[in-house]
Amino acid sequence: MSDLSQRLQDALRAAGGRLTAQRRLILQVLEVSDAHLDAETLYEQVKARDLDVSLATVYRTLAVLREFGLVEEHRLGEEHWHFEAVRNAPHYHFTCLRCGDVIEFDTVLVAQIEQELHDQEGVHVVSSQLHLEGYCARCQAGGD
Repeated sequence: MSDLSQRLQDALRAAGGRLTAQRRLILQVLEVSDAHLDAETLYEQVKARDLDVSLATVYRTLAVLREFGLVEEHRLGEEHWHFEAVRNAPHYHFTCLRCGDVIEFDTVLVAQIEQELHDQEGVHVVSSQLHLEGYCARCQAGGD
């Protein structure tokens, strides 16, 4: 069982719920995906492994996973949400406005801003999201 699955199982137990096979499968698909999946794409990938999973189950499970802090949701320049399993190291997103590619990156600047905010205002930041949009190098060069 993965660390995220164990954390979900522990959180569900504490809340009086249980880790069903379908919830575990949905989390596993998110964990192994290199892409940022929208709910429908996630449903298609899960459905390929378990024909009994419904789209409603995927949406309900995503809500539970978000509630327990195991899944992040991002707009990524589109009107619908994309989901990814929470990772140990923070990362941020750049979306190309032409081709739609998403580039993940890390920067110490966000941690510095969080520390500065803490020092100035006494707040404790528990979550940060940074999403930049523009044109990737390939699109700037005129390639597809």
